[in-house]
Amino acid sequence: MRLIAFAPLVALLALIGVSVFLLTREGERTRFTEGMVGQPVPAFALARLEGETPLTNEERLGRTYVINLFASWCTPCRVEHPQLMALRNQGVEIVGIAYKDQPATSAAFLHELGNPFADVGQDPEGRFGLEVGVTGVPETFVIGPDGVIRAAYRGPLTDEAVRDVILPAVN
Repeated sequence: MRLIAFAPLVALLALIGVSVFLLTREGERTRFTEGMVGQPVPAFALARLEGETPLTNEERLGRTYVINLFASWCTPCRVEHPQLMALRNQGVEIVGIAYKDQPATSAAFLHELGNPFADVGQDPEGRFGLEVGVTGVPETFVIGPDGVIRAAYRGPLTDEAVRDVILPAVN
């Protein structure tokens, strides 16, 4: 009888163990990210955070740029923000996509931390995110002048990620 009292605890511990295992499997995430490289960026026409004309992929054809999906509610997005500011200061053109966020909170986020983006598009329902295979924000993609994804990075940018993944694909 006493063992039955511990059954909920055992079930909870098993659930936590399975969750940790599934969330820390980098192989699955990496494989999906690498699958996007070499594919054309999905066509998009998103409402801009500021301005009336839609933000489209066609307006950047012919030049290399970075797309960064972020959200004001995303703690890792705050962590990576200095990396984005540094990339902008190096002359890298970055397009921000506010993923599943409200325009007012996205604007407040950028006002507070600084705006590293040349343009900001809104993806309030996450449709663009689905098209590029986002599993969570932040995620960053380097798009070549031909509109093809050259590199993809899931998670907050680090010095190493910028040095080893983003800048080589930009250059």
